[in-house]
Amino acid sequence: MPEKHLSTQFDTELSTASSRVMEMGGLVELQVQQAIQALGQLDANIAQRVLVAEKQVNDMEVELDHEISSIIARRQPTARDLRLLLAVAKVTANLERAGDEAEKMARMVLAILKDGAPRNLPTSDLRVVSDMAAGLLRKALDAFARLDTATALAILREDDLIDQEYGSFLRVLITYMMEDPRMISPSLDLLFLAKAIERVGDHAKNIAELIIYIVKGADVRHASIEEIESVLK
Repeated sequence: MPEKHLSTQFDTELSTASSRVMEMGGLVELQVQQAIQALGQLDANIAQRVLVAEKQVNDMEVELDHEISSIIARRQPTARDLRLLLAVAKVTANLERAGDEAEKMARMVLAILKDGAPRNLPTSDLRVVSDMAAGLLRKALDAFARLDTATALAILREDDLIDQEYGSFLRVLITYMMEDPRMISPSLDLLFLAKAIERVGDHAKNIAELIIYIVKGADVRHASIEEIESVLK
């Protein structure tokens, strides 16, 4: 991913760190996919797999933080390389938090099963937003590997669609609770689960913004789509 440098060893260290980020990203992506599968099937065994993977994700974040800090201390990188390393650290943090959201999803599935909630909960209505969030995370990782700003911009646009789907699901859930007040408790579990899904999309969006930061040196966290388009011209 990074450009070539005079120091071959520095190139190797940057490449290794980038590869580790992608490895961590693959694990988090699997967590999210399994959490969605556990929700769709209300399967406790699949939910447990998500929880087991959480420690590995956390350990990888700690290792990458240490690795990046070590590179910065030893190499004293120039402005663009420092920007890259700092962005990689932030990407790592966003991946860890996306993994946390997958863990929350799995725990909510287990809570729904423990409470003996009926299987006619409107979990299928979450499928669209779930697939969108998982797809957005996958796109963000692919774009990060290529430092693809065009895809990053597309991700920022698509995140708005996830927010709209999340809002639609909330309206469905509110109607469901009003029709059957006995379902308020399990529906609240589903509400928190839906929020976790929406947050996965937010972390994918954050990674997309970091890609633009690496390539263009512009902080676009609070910029409009039009302003970001102008930066990328």
